[in-house]
Amino acid sequence: MASEDPAVLTKALESLLVEKGLITSTRIDEIVKNYEEDIGPMRGAQVVARAWSDPAYKERLLADGRAAIAELGFTDPHGAELVVTENTDEVHNMVVCTLCSCYPWSVLGLPPTWYKSFAYRSRAVSEPRTVLKEFDLDLPESTEVRVWDSNSDIRYMVLPKRPAGTEGMSEEALAEIVTRDSMIGVGEVARGSAS
Repeated sequence: MASEDPAVLTKALESLLVEKGLITSTRIDEIVKNYEEDIGPMRGAQVVARAWSDPAYKERLLADGRAAIAELGFTDPHGAELVVTENTDEVHNMVVCTLCSCYPWSVLGLPPTWYKSFAYRSRAVSEPRTVLKEFDLDLPESTEVRVWDSNSDIRYMVLPKRPAGTEGMSEEALAEIVTRDSMIGVGEVARGSAS
């Protein structure tokens, strides 16, 4: 019986690719390191901080996410459209991919394990408030929850609400408080958050 352990399957795939001469183990390590340390959610945090600091950039980001992130030097090698949805006092957005695990890698890095899980993918659509509560996010009943379903053509990212008391913070300091979960919509940015 074949293993369903993702680590075993990943190692088997890596071994085959290296054996066939399609890639080296060193190159695979470089790619993973890049997404974990250089891209991670740090790029998305920079995008959010710029939108909070620059109203004109925010307008462009909400109108055309792909073009706006390109202004900061970030591109999506897969060519997917990036739609950015804004959280407000009235509307809270969250992102899921019900089919697989489509995710805006170019700004958020590697997806968290729970994002790819069947439980999250199925329940985020059918019971979003319950899922949000499991992430310790209890929204008022008056707040509308919108769930955005990413796919191979369109990826979604949430522009979280800017926390009160951050008005005097620099763009760099703002980027430090933005979390990956807030850009997926399962968390909010707190004044004292760390990325």
